[in-house]
Amino acid sequence: MKLTKFEYEYPKNLIAKYPVEPRDSSRLMVLNRADQTIEHRKFSDLPDYYTKGDVMLVNNTKVFPARLFGNKEKTGARIEVFLLRELNPESRLWDVIVDPARKIRIGNKLYFENGLIAEVIDNTTSRGRTIRFVFDGTNDELYAKIDEIGETPIPPYLKRNVEPEDRDRYQTFFASERGAVAAPTAGLHFTPGLVDNLTKTGVDIMPVTLHVGLGTFRPVEVEDLTKHRMDSEFYHVTPPIAERSNIALKSPDNSVTAVGTTVVRAIESSLSAAYTLKANIGWTDKFIYPPYEFHITERLITNFHMPRSTLMMLVAAFAGYDFMVESYQVAIKEKYRLFSFGDAMLII
Repeated sequence: MKLTKFEYEYPKNLIAKYPVEPRDSSRLMVLNRADQTIEHRKFSDLPDYYTKGDVMLVNNTKVFPARLFGNKEKTGARIEVFLLRELNPESRLWDVIVDPARKIRIGNKLYFENGLIAEVIDNTTSRGRTIRFVFDGTNDELYAKIDEIGETPIPPYLKRNVEPEDRDRYQTFFASERGAVAAPTAGLHFTPGLVDNLTKTGVDIMPVTLHVGLGTFRPVEVEDLTKHRMDSEFYHVTPPIAERSNIALKSPDNSVTAVGTTVVRAIESSLSAAYTLKANIGWTDKFIYPPYEFHITERLITNFHMPRSTLMMLVAAFAGYDFMVESYQVAIKEKYRLFSFGDAMLII
């Protein structure tokens, strides 16, 4: 597989700048891999495709306001600090990206508007730094300070200013575990009413955690996909989730659905020797692209993704490359809304 096979043209007016309301009124393209057919439905129709005993795994990661703006000591230069991940809660260490990077060196202090101070202690990449927050309070108090001044990290391709409502818009119904710098967007379509309808159908909706980092969305810059390396992201699969999923996997009448590519990466990274799902906690840099043999994921709910993205490559591995290409062509023809706030597809 080559990078150029994942290029496609799309009208810019199909980029969804805001989610539809209610969330489950978004469109749903249903791809049936067995007979290679495509249906056009509403996301609220999802229960029609499920039965009692099915398992639906959702990502319960919570987006935090990761984009901070501060000033460099002495010069007062305006600096953007994008918080990627917390390295050590006790020592207040974080991996970040700074902009403009050329102005930020080891030893520099950065001052934020609510009295928060950070010191640069290491260079990690050309734009990457490790910083330490100079703060005497508890972790919860530090997070409150970050929440106070941070901006929601909406995708740059939206080409609009961040709005206060984005703190809720760019968060799924399942969000509970703080740690993501981007939303697991397949989960954005779920509403309390839809979850209730799925539960009444007999579907077990269960959480796994994968804290989405910028690496998920970092452009692939090598033509040979085998040369691309994903950034590591933290994930957690609990014993009850693994046990319940394995029961569904063994049943000929039930299925395991991954809600989003992040869930796929978490569960396909957590395999036992017998290729069943096992409880695990750790970091994954798994990069899934065609061809790939899926062991846990039997169905996938996902959005329509950016060209050349690792997300699109994962979808191609699951749906089949040619079927994925056809579905994107149909989506553009039928004017589906694209990307994070856009419409969804269910691949069965």
